[in-house]
Amino acid sequence: PLAALPEEQEREQHMYNDLYIRHKEYLNSLVGSDFEMPAPGTLRLLVNGELVSAQGYEFDNLYIHFFLELPKRWLSPAFQQLSGVTQTCTTKTEGKDSVAYFCYPFTFEAFFTQEDESEDSLPQWPVLYFEVLSLDFWQRYRVEGYGSLILPATPGRHVLTAPTWRPIELGTCSELRRFFIGGSPELEDITYVRVPGTFQGDRLSRFGFRTETTGSVTFNFYLIQQSRAFMESSAYRKRMQSVLDRLGGFSQQSSIHNVLEAFQRARRRMQLARESLPQDLINTTAASTSAVSSIHQSTTCACSIPGAASEEEN
Repeated sequence: PLAALPEEQEREQHMYNDLYIRHKEYLNSLVGSDFEMPAPGTLRLLVNGELVSAQGYEFDNLYIHFFLELPKRWLSPAFQQLSGVTQTCTTKTEGKDSVAYFCYPFTFEAFFTQEDESEDSLPQWPVLYFEVLSLDFWQRYRVEGYGSLILPATPGRHVLTAPTWRPIELGTCSELRRFFIGGSPELEDITYVRVPGTFQGDRLSRFGFRTETTGSVTFNFYLIQQSRAFMESSAYRKRMQSVLDRLGGFSQQSSIHNVLEAFQRARRRMQLARESLPQDLINTTAASTSAVSSIHQSTTCACSIPGAASEEEN
């Protein structure tokens, strides 16, 4: 009986080995032998995202509607759904803000194909638009805010928090209607948050459009980029890498553009403040400035005269 024990252990070990081999073959059959690759000259973008939370809003029971806008030369599979709606979530107080945790996952897949390599055509990165809404006990909804963000141009994990705003009307009637019976001003086209894709002009005027800053929404992104150019060491790889650099430069240009817009707004406010000042004060300031400059010039001339006289004596 004692001699049979090692044989049973060996038999049991062979059984486990056969089980592991069969399980490995089953997994290989599911994955396949061919690794899926995009077409030449194509960049594949996989977005595994999570809508984490929304904070800083006025009402409770929040839910978010979002969709992904693909610019030119970007395509998505026919079965791919580029929009979604979260569940309704109640808020809890953390510090000074009311926070609603959604933890809502979503997945996007898109392909970029470079057709024109001229310097004039700058590729654009996909934009995620979203709107935050609230629902009360009587099933009345209110728009709490609109927002957008450009997907990061580098692969990996990214945590982004985007601020939101909502349109408002003059007077207290609209706010009373919003509080008691629900409803609020809404955007017909949510892409108006940035520059609408259908806009063809040079300047987009938003004169008279009044908004109010509301809360913010936090996203968690896991991005994967796949291309044959990453495996090649040729001029084609350099060309695709330049496309990625230009795509990354687009997000940088967007941030620079926002800084320039803020500078222009501050400059216009300074000009308006100067125009609102009384003319007597402006004339007095200008006269004192010219007097100070003339005194400085006369002092400079007086200081240079002794040096000139000493040169003449020498």
